[in-house]
Amino acid sequence: MYEICPHTGSSDRSSISQVEKFHIVLNMEKEEKKFVNKAEEEEMEICGYDLCRWKLVLVTVGVICSGGFLLLLLYWMPQWRVKATCKRTTLRDCEVVLLRTTDEFKIWFCAKVRIMPSLGANPLQNPNPIVHKVSNGHAVHFCESAAEENKNDLKKYLPIRYFTHHSVKYFWNDSVQNFDVVRGLDESTFCSSIHNEHSTGLTKGMHDYRKAFYGVNEIAVKVPSIFKLLIKEVLNPFYIFQLFSVILWITDEYHYYALAIVIMSVISIVSSLYTIRKQYVMLHDMVAAHSIVRVSVCRGNQEIEEILSTDLVPGDIMLIPSNGTIMPCDAVLLSGTCIVNESMLTGESVPVTKINLPNPSEYPKAMGDEIYSPEVHKRHTLFCGTNVIQTRFYTGELVKALVVRTGFSTAKGQLVRSILYPKPTDFKLYRDAYLFLLSLVVVAGIGFLYTVVNSILNEVPAHTIIIESLDIITITVPPALPAAMTAGIVYAQRRLKKIGIFCISPQRINICGQLNLVCFDKTGTLTEDGLDLWGIQRVENACFLLPEERACSENLLKSEFVACMATCHSLTKIEGVLSGDPLDLKMFEAIGWILEEATEEETALHNRIMPTVVRPSKQLFPESKQATNQEMELFELSTSYEIGIVRQFPFSSVLQRMCVIARVLGEKRMDAYMKGAPEVIASLCKQETVPVDFECVLEEYTKQGFRVIALAHRKLESKLTWHKVQTINRDAIESNMDFMGLIIMQNKLKQETPAVLEDLHKANIRTVMVTGDNMLTAISVARDCGMILPQDKVIIAEALPPKDGQAARINWHYADTLAKCTSSSPAINSEDIPVKLVHESLEDLQMTKYHFAMNGKSFAVILEHFQDLVPKLVLHGTVFARMAPDQKTQLVEALQNVDYYVGMCGDGANDCGALKRAHGGISLSELEASVASPFTSRTPSISCVPKLIREGRAALITSFCVFKFMALYSIIQYISVTLLYSILSNLGDFQFLFIDLAIILVVVFTMSLNPAWKELVARRPPSGLISGPLLCSVLSQIIICLAFQTFGFFWVKQQSWYEPWTMESDACNLLDATNTSSAHHGNETLHDEHYIKNYENTTLFFISSFQYLIVAIVFSKGKPFRQPCYKNFLFVISVIVLYIFIFFIMLHPVESIDTFLELVCVPYEWRLRILIIVILNAIVSVLTEEAVDRCGVCFLSSLFGCREKTPKAKYMHLAQELLVDPEWPPKPRTTTEAKVPSQENGSYQIITVT
Repeated sequence: MYEICPHTGSSDRSSISQVEKFHIVLNMEKEEKKFVNKAEEEEMEICGYDLCRWKLVLVTVGVICSGGFLLLLLYWMPQWRVKATCKRTTLRDCEVVLLRTTDEFKIWFCAKVRIMPSLGANPLQNPNPIVHKVSNGHAVHFCESAAEENKNDLKKYLPIRYFTHHSVKYFWNDSVQNFDVVRGLDESTFCSSIHNEHSTGLTKGMHDYRKAFYGVNEIAVKVPSIFKLLIKEVLNPFYIFQLFSVILWITDEYHYYALAIVIMSVISIVSSLYTIRKQYVMLHDMVAAHSIVRVSVCRGNQEIEEILSTDLVPGDIMLIPSNGTIMPCDAVLLSGTCIVNESMLTGESVPVTKINLPNPSEYPKAMGDEIYSPEVHKRHTLFCGTNVIQTRFYTGELVKALVVRTGFSTAKGQLVRSILYPKPTDFKLYRDAYLFLLSLVVVAGIGFLYTVVNSILNEVPAHTIIIESLDIITITVPPALPAAMTAGIVYAQRRLKKIGIFCISPQRINICGQLNLVCFDKTGTLTEDGLDLWGIQRVENACFLLPEERACSENLLKSEFVACMATCHSLTKIEGVLSGDPLDLKMFEAIGWILEEATEEETALHNRIMPTVVRPSKQLFPESKQATNQEMELFELSTSYEIGIVRQFPFSSVLQRMCVIARVLGEKRMDAYMKGAPEVIASLCKQETVPVDFECVLEEYTKQGFRVIALAHRKLESKLTWHKVQTINRDAIESNMDFMGLIIMQNKLKQETPAVLEDLHKANIRTVMVTGDNMLTAISVARDCGMILPQDKVIIAEALPPKDGQAARINWHYADTLAKCTSSSPAINSEDIPVKLVHESLEDLQMTKYHFAMNGKSFAVILEHFQDLVPKLVLHGTVFARMAPDQKTQLVEALQNVDYYVGMCGDGANDCGALKRAHGGISLSELEASVASPFTSRTPSISCVPKLIREGRAALITSFCVFKFMALYSIIQYISVTLLYSILSNLGDFQFLFIDLAIILVVVFTMSLNPAWKELVARRPPSGLISGPLLCSVLSQIIICLAFQTFGFFWVKQQSWYEPWTMESDACNLLDATNTSSAHHGNETLHDEHYIKNYENTTLFFISSFQYLIVAIVFSKGKPFRQPCYKNFLFVISVIVLYIFIFFIMLHPVESIDTFLELVCVPYEWRLRILIIVILNAIVSVLTEEAVDRCGVCFLSSLFGCREKTPKAKYMHLAQELLVDPEWPPKPRTTTEAKVPSQENGSYQIITVT
């Protein structure tokens, strides 16, 4: 698999002629694109490069000439760095690889190719030279010892080329001419070979050989040093821009302002470093706990060796201790049974039973061989990080597990990698933020050119021109923007924590504000976790008996029906307490039996096997409280009637059933008991034992919302020995069963479910049910909880795969008109066919009067054969039943493909993939934080969903408000400075300081504190900054601020007392000449050069200071997404204090403050006129913003003629199309067939069945 081609060595490379080299380079661009992790989530395009010396020299010169800026640019842009210093070459010969993700983000990475000497190229094959290495009993250390070996020994080694990316090693694979991940035993390994080829363990030499490839079995989360984190943080483009700004301000003698920015930056960097390092330490501690333990492994010569878990490699046979352990790797169970707590992976703390992997080669007729997969065979796989509580095994034998994955390849390792290297959050807000910043840069460019031209015309020195023109750029792009944007998210995260919602991905909070569809799991989410036994309905002679309320009656004590309820479960005793699946617990408690896990001494009764034993309690026997002798006799009888559970096939969500093999004490033949989904159990039973009215009875129960479990039994052949039972495949047992009847469980809705769903519906948020339960039960629950309204119709899509030459097809049934127990179907009234309603709002298009329902099998067929139908079905799909975990993920992706913002709410057990994939995944786990989900609710209630959406909307609106405010802040300051530049003036050092620190920072961090609005509303916040109302709001406020500042700037020049300001100017006559003279003399040398003190500066300072506060109030919106700003007490107090202070220094000047802020004295009459300007500015700004809120969308629509524009979201566009489609929704009793395979995939035709 990983063979090395002979001409990869450097000596052979020189033999290639110059012509051949030329052709290789010439054809490089034509080379077929290569990919690593093809068709996987982490798929990347890969190219090979070699270092080029002359390019390196040029880059070095460029770095020196640019003062290091080119080096920074190459640091930020990996693709530029590689292309600037390397030349393109083939992958097999390259020294550097350039990688680019193939998703929508197109992120670039580069990695250095290294060479590792090895005895072989494939870690899963036994290289010949290893025999000599093993004979002396010493370990082979390839990388370290290769340099110390003599030349003869070096010839035995092959150069293996590899690179490391995101903690995963990629080795050169000559067979595919590409780099590839070295897989463990989790791929392309048959179940039979696991038992026949890999069950003996590895020799010491083979172990060391594999370790060279797989490395140390450790999920290493290295905590970077503070110095490394500091360098990485400081080299952020934002801080580089700040450094440039600070140097510029110091050059321009703005020392105090520069010092304040430096202090702020240092605080920000220290805070960021502390947070990042704390996260690394927390993750390191979480992963490091129990990551290194001592384990026992079996070697090839049957010896047992104790090693550290870090030395484990795929192929090692690990012994699981009887008292349990924390799994240090992923391993498949070869023998014995384990009780495992998988809460670390799933968030579900219910213990899970793991059984040994069946060996197909022992029963080739009973089962076909299949490729082992940890996901498919998860009931046989012990995952890394999970807690093995206890083990069960044959007497004298050991519980063995084969290591299949180690390190970052394990399930836990992949989770840690997803945390260490998270996928970027694709959200319109962040994309628009960059566009907005780009537009500010354009504005800064205009200001730059204006400053240069104006300064040249006024014959300003070149030094001053450069400084002032660059200064305008630092004003336009606000340095505090990133910190301000994150403030709202941090506050929202704190509020979520207070209401019991834990968040590990803060950036997702904003996205949750856009959720318009939420998928819910049923059991434990919409309904109570526990089930109550409503009753049983047994079958005798293929006929249903009357329903019975109690299963523990006297006549049923020794029946096979009760025996099935007593044995067919996965319950176990942990520290004396019965624990396991809630359904199994309820079922077992209903019969009142006792479960005992036998001790080793008791196994003689059961042929040296240690089974779990169940027996009825003595209270269940008749007349148990009469005479003492009779009581003793009955007690003896009760102890003699025991059933030993010999073999257990745990419940599988894929198979939808579980099975056990048991034996009644004293009986020679064993029994097989099975329970599961009624449709599945009936299909595995003899047809003559299944009642004719089975479907009708089942339908009646499921339509009433009951959870129905079917039971079956089979007497096994006497020739089936105890030993054979332990190795037999479940398919050989689960056939030709006798149908015994139904258990009817009542699954009550949670009290808060209907109210929460009603709130979501009022807010135009779609709700979808995704469950593993029966479809009719799910439909019934959906109606009960209000997900489907009473008048709405439900269309069931029953998809059948291709069979016997027939194409795949979908049969459409209406749930309320399914065939009853009669042979002929009733005629369907035309009134039953749903009517399409034209809604005023496009947002309501999906809320029509019909819903689709389907099961997991149909969903899989539709995904494969009816791809064109998928968007139409998910647009109105409300109930998805019998869904496997991976199908839940596929459904979330299908909904996202039509532009829904999808939330997923589940209990964390079977929903991990969907929770991670959704835009907002909420786990109702008891654990504080589940790594499977961005959000975790401490209280298992769906009331957290509207709370999260409300907080998300509040955080999103806060982000918009802050961004708009910061944009206006920079534009207002830009206008002030540009106007002052026209008279060769500027704002003073302390004026800048007062505006940025006293006004902007205080306002921006308090305006983000508005809590979320108390209820969800139908209106959704905009998803991006580049939207009509937001742009209209920002542009209108910019025009207003520009108009009033310009008016004030030119009006002051029209005043009778105005003259170009000099040191002797005294326009207000409030200070005597001496004081004025002395006051100005003290600052003369300091300010003459910059001409800060003048009437225009003072006027613009007061007007702009008020403008910052005006736009802060205007943009600080409340209802309908946030609480009104007057409830934000800190913001109100801050604004009032600032208003009072500015009013005070404007109307009642204080000499010391005027001197500090470099303000000049103006007449009191002019101060009142400034006040009038400010009041008018405030009134116009408030009225304009109110008008934009109310009429902005309509105005823009009419202005740009976009009233008839196609909606942007795909689901809205599709809903519009379906309104005029006469063939949709499908009519009852019709069939949709896929076209023949020769035609285009995904096309279909509708055929009416007569």
